[in-house]
Amino acid sequence: MDLSQAQSGLPLGFAKNSIADDSISLQIDTSFRCSSNPVRPVPLQFFEEKDDGAPRLENGKHKDHNSEDEEIRILGRSMCVKRQRDPKPVSNPCKLLCSEPSFDQRRAAVRSWGNQPLEEADPELNEIMNKEKQRQFLGIELIASENFVCRAAMEALGSHLTNKYSEGMPGARYYTGNHFIDQIETLCHERALTAFNLDSEKWGVNVQPYSCTSANFAVYTGLLLPGDRIMGLDPPSGGHMSHGWYMPGGKKVSAASIFFESFPYKLNPQTGYIDYDKLEEKALDYRPKILICGGSSYPREWDYARFRQIADRCGAVLMCDMAQISGLVAAKECSSPFDYCDIVTSTTHKSLRGPRGGIIFYRRGAKSRKQGMSLGNSGDCSGQYDFEEKINFAVFPSLQGGPHNNHIAALAITLKQVATPEYKAYMQQVKKNAQALASALLRRKCKLVTGGTDNHLLLWDLTTLGLTGKCYEKVCEMCHITLNKTAIFGENGAISPGGVRIGTPAMTSRGCSDSDFETMADFLYRAAQITSAVQRDHGKLQKEFLKGLQNNKDIIDLRNRVEAFAAQFAMPGFDD
Repeated sequence: MDLSQAQSGLPLGFAKNSIADDSISLQIDTSFRCSSNPVRPVPLQFFEEKDDGAPRLENGKHKDHNSEDEEIRILGRSMCVKRQRDPKPVSNPCKLLCSEPSFDQRRAAVRSWGNQPLEEADPELNEIMNKEKQRQFLGIELIASENFVCRAAMEALGSHLTNKYSEGMPGARYYTGNHFIDQIETLCHERALTAFNLDSEKWGVNVQPYSCTSANFAVYTGLLLPGDRIMGLDPPSGGHMSHGWYMPGGKKVSAASIFFESFPYKLNPQTGYIDYDKLEEKALDYRPKILICGGSSYPREWDYARFRQIADRCGAVLMCDMAQISGLVAAKECSSPFDYCDIVTSTTHKSLRGPRGGIIFYRRGAKSRKQGMSLGNSGDCSGQYDFEEKINFAVFPSLQGGPHNNHIAALAITLKQVATPEYKAYMQQVKKNAQALASALLRRKCKLVTGGTDNHLLLWDLTTLGLTGKCYEKVCEMCHITLNKTAIFGENGAISPGGVRIGTPAMTSRGCSDSDFETMADFLYRAAQITSAVQRDHGKLQKEFLKGLQNNKDIIDLRNRVEAFAAQFAMPGFDD
């Protein structure tokens, strides 16, 4: 049949006839050509013929029913049609029906790893942590820069706040979703100013630094150019490395000395007090851009008024690092650097008894001539302090990423406590305990730097007993007493410091009073006797000295006494 004249749109009906040679017969139904109700064309479909079990012949051969291809002809053209394959058997038919876990299954999966307690999630780490908890409970903690936080602070530190990223300052974050984080940080700002009795019109605060070392470096970064000069107390004299320090051979130890020029002032070698006359002379020659007061191991008061005079004379910004004494400052148990300084930094643990971190206070608003400050001190001649923007920018984005929101919340809890009468009573006891310990050691003919203390710490000069701080600290550690070796003014101190630093805040937090520190003085003196005996029998060389500590009966006896004593006292934040 000639189809060349077929009209356009002519519907064609195809049917596959069951004939022996399995060919296809084409039929054209012309009845639709002129129909008033034409039927829409139906797509061409091929249906498999039913298998009646009879053998089929194809080109004289039996047809293979497993063959996947079948040849047909349409309009004279050969076409190959694929047979539908039998579906592969499924080992677990439920997988087809449940390819995606249900909502309950997903919740259970998250909880299976996300809600596991530590003892189940990581038994190995949990065991180590429990040992550390036991060490704290059964030991005497006399490191001046350590303390014990309250349960509320622990809960904040281990909370969901650690999940949020909050780069920037409140109201100006890089990420969204910080509405409540802003409220927490703003509350922390307010409590920080209240704790130190500061006017928000005259002082601002940044609570984001990860440590006081970070806070100090942020101040340098914000206010100085690389190579500018800073001046702080020499570390062997009780200063801190973040104020700059060079080794005796000239090696630059801290970043403060690597990126800026640092020059130290020192103590009077006869008295152990800061030599303010010598300090002024050096400052006028050196002309630092920032003059730093405050230190790590200085047991006496700081004369901030004298520092202010010196800073004004040499044109320096006056900065105080009150990390060690911040709790005493807040409780008004020592003189305040806020009366004279431009910038005040601190840790948030130590005597403040909060989480580990740093804080920066800076003057804002109009400059006051009352303090004798030259208008050019901060590099701004407008009569307004310009510290705020520079310091905040230095903290973020210059030096840090997102703040630790869990730490800021824990600090807010701490600062609320700091403003209470109970905290003031606590700091008064800290001072009493330090003085009781100093008196007890002096009665035992021990030598203390400056002969005593005005704050929470004291320095014991061991050189008169022929001991080194390193050997003595090791004996104390084996007896479960923790304190730290420190250099004594007038010595190198880099290799073998001649003294130890002892602080009273941590054991005061556990409820210890004056009489308890009398007992601790006895433990400390007994440890000195043991150290002397081991040095006599084995020498001062570290390797030989340590051999003498193994299975030492005197150490075992003192350790048992220390543990029995310490176990009497409660631990803040610990379960009974």
